[in-house]
Amino acid sequence: MSSEPNYLLLGLQLLGAIAILMYGMKVMSEALQKMAGPQLRHVLGAMTGNRFTGVLTGMFVTVSVQSSAATTVMTVSFVNAALLTLAQAISVIMGANIGTTLSAWIMSAGFSFNLAMVFWPAFLIGILLIQTGKHRYFGDFLFGISFLLFALYTLKATGVDMDLGNNEAVKGFFQGFGTNYGTILLFLLIGAVLTALAQSSAALMAITMVLCSTGVLNIFQGIALVMGENIGTTVTANLAAMGGNVQARRAALAHLFFNLFGVFWVLIVFFPFVRLACNLVGVDPQAADIDKSQLSFALAMFHTLFNVTNTLILIWFIPQIEKLVSRLIQPKPTVEDEESRLQFISSGIMKTPEISVLQAQKETHLFVERMQRMLEMTNDLVTDSTDFDEKFARIQKYEGISDNMENEIGRYLGEVGEAHLSDDTKRKIRRMLRQIGELESIGDSCYNIARSLRRRKESEVEFTSKQQDSMGELMSLVKQAMDQMQLVITGKTTDKNASMFLESEINRLRDKLRQDTIADVDAHLYSYASGTIFTDLVNEYEKLGDYIINIVESKLG
Repeated sequence: MSSEPNYLLLGLQLLGAIAILMYGMKVMSEALQKMAGPQLRHVLGAMTGNRFTGVLTGMFVTVSVQSSAATTVMTVSFVNAALLTLAQAISVIMGANIGTTLSAWIMSAGFSFNLAMVFWPAFLIGILLIQTGKHRYFGDFLFGISFLLFALYTLKATGVDMDLGNNEAVKGFFQGFGTNYGTILLFLLIGAVLTALAQSSAALMAITMVLCSTGVLNIFQGIALVMGENIGTTVTANLAAMGGNVQARRAALAHLFFNLFGVFWVLIVFFPFVRLACNLVGVDPQAADIDKSQLSFALAMFHTLFNVTNTLILIWFIPQIEKLVSRLIQPKPTVEDEESRLQFISSGIMKTPEISVLQAQKETHLFVERMQRMLEMTNDLVTDSTDFDEKFARIQKYEGISDNMENEIGRYLGEVGEAHLSDDTKRKIRRMLRQIGELESIGDSCYNIARSLRRRKESEVEFTSKQQDSMGELMSLVKQAMDQMQLVITGKTTDKNASMFLESEINRLRDKLRQDTIADVDAHLYSYASGTIFTDLVNEYEKLGDYIINIVESKLG
């Protein structure tokens, strides 16, 4: 007489297998991103307005990284950074929905074949590659896929051990729901809520396959759960977009609309559509002696057919979808003054470290633009003292902005740096950390210049025409250096010599002005106080030149 299964132990085993599955997907996805990260960025970044190319790109990237969530978050990130238009993003997301169906086919194969002879050797080879350091990213990938296959093997074994198909209480409970539209809607809602909470459609797909393959759920109830999972998976992108800009939120909403529309039309033709998907894999959903081991393939086929058909319908209406989400999400009124809030980085978009670095680069470019603006305001204060207090307050505000941007970008890069990154990405992070530190120092120097000018105003010290001309020459050199630095940081030039020349000219002029000031004070051409303030300004402008060349060197080496 067989003993009663220990459902508590088997339940924990089931949850543990799901956790291993999610971890394996994460490791595999991140390893693939490291191996092809720059290429993936170039593929997405080089998108044209062709909607069909966009769909193919989304499919390719999702198949490559094995995560539609990663592709969708990546796409939202690109929209947030203004590297993709909203229309391009919508087509990529459509393709991502098709690409993710490969995961369902991998799982269905795992429920139908003995994987033990695959994942143990893969574990061994993966760990050897990681430990030896040779092809370690490929080793990470093997390690991740080994966990994935091991989890599927464990899920299959756990489902068999549970023997829920022969548990009359469990079977009776689910059979009591029947297969009417009310049941379909209930299971759809359950699938959506559970996927949103777990933030992993793959995990819920695996559970659905376990329940169907053990005979607990019939194929109609299982497919209703899959439909709900398609809605629940959109939560990941919408959470990622919450801290992003308007376009990013619109892209995430388009993803939700795409899946909601698909569920809507499938519900209208639900039973014929399910029978079509089942017939394509040789399963009769109405048969009394249905082969339960084949139901996982039926689920995978429905998932594929659902996303492909939905894309074929909606690909012709991308402009209309763009208008709809643009109307639903309106931009908030913007204040003319710059805010210290970051524009391209948000804590929600931390799913793909390689792409997060690109976000930080865009934020650094914005940091450079704001420091250019701050330098222009400072130069204006030197040459024109009208509305002094108002101009000084604006410079003071920008000094606070520079402090905040350094802290926020640095904190974000620190969080990204905690992930397992490629060597190239680690170098980029080190360079950016140096760049934002030097940019914050530029803000400090500009504020110090403003404070010296305030001291001059309070002391009622006036500069001679010679001092004003000399200061104008120095300011012009620093501005040229800053403009050249901006070209270097944004990748528009790799000419280091131009920056080196300007730095040497700034140093030469500083030395000359110091000597001239000493001579002029000795000759009583102006007061000692005037000479001191003038020298302080010269020194601060020379410091600006130092910070600028440091940024150029950190970028170009």
